[in-house]
Amino acid sequence: MQIKVLGSAAGGGFPQWNCNCKNCQGVRNGTMKTSRRTQSSIAISDNGKDWVLCNVSPDICHQLLASPELNNPDVLRGTGIGAIILTDSQIDHSAGLLNLREGCPHHVWCTHEVHQDLTTGFPVFTMLSHWNGGLIHHKIVPEESFSVSVCQSLRFTAIPLLSNAPPYSQYRNRPLPGHNVALFVEDGNSGKSLLYAPGLGEPDSALMPWLQKADCLLIDGTLWRDNELAATGVGQNTGKDMGHLALAEEQGLAALLAGLPAERKILIHINNTNPILDEESAERQSLTREGIEVSWDGMLIEV
Repeated sequence: MQIKVLGSAAGGGFPQWNCNCKNCQGVRNGTMKTSRRTQSSIAISDNGKDWVLCNVSPDICHQLLASPELNNPDVLRGTGIGAIILTDSQIDHSAGLLNLREGCPHHVWCTHEVHQDLTTGFPVFTMLSHWNGGLIHHKIVPEESFSVSVCQSLRFTAIPLLSNAPPYSQYRNRPLPGHNVALFVEDGNSGKSLLYAPGLGEPDSALMPWLQKADCLLIDGTLWRDNELAATGVGQNTGKDMGHLALAEEQGLAALLAGLPAERKILIHINNTNPILDEESAERQSLTREGIEVSWDGMLIEV
């Protein structure tokens, strides 16, 4: 199984277009050892030719142009993407569907709750129905495995996460189990597995067996500390408000990951304020000592 990290940042990217925090200034003026990042999205393949797109960033067009392996030179119009899976209905994971309108119809797998958000508060399914058939919805039932039209050796299972619904959703601060899911992906050829959870708010007893089982973890690394936005002066929301578990709290994600048996533990969906973006920071070095990696745009992971 091949996993291509198309975008590794949280909403707004890095540097964020309107932000002058220490990190964003550092990447702009070249005083920080780091790299620019687009908003979170990955692609998965079992053969290196056909791909499943997981989440569709607003930056998707730039990401595809930077990923020649996802191109399909055998057709006049088209790509190697044969299916799309959404883990939630957040803007930074779904707005890119609008940018793919020239390639409609697209087959999109998501839960009932995500589909409901994307036909009401942010009605992208309705909007794109005017483009050559638009988006064809395939319902994901949490904890029931499914396959998609391409990459037949891959089996997907959606695991409900304790997180939050998008700010535009009528279910904000009272999410249902299908509003946020992790994807457990098993490769029938190699027997290896991936757990992809870019919106992890709080690990619970239902998620822990999947975290223990996966060979590779690609996990939410949004914030270093829960009050990071306030501490850097760029906002008031905490990580918990937004549905993200901070890395460095006493019961934080870094401590959890350090104790898990996965061969690789990789962070994705990293906010522009997070000090781990600085490759020379103490926070980044502490992750390295624990064997925790920080993803970057273009990173190729083989499981």
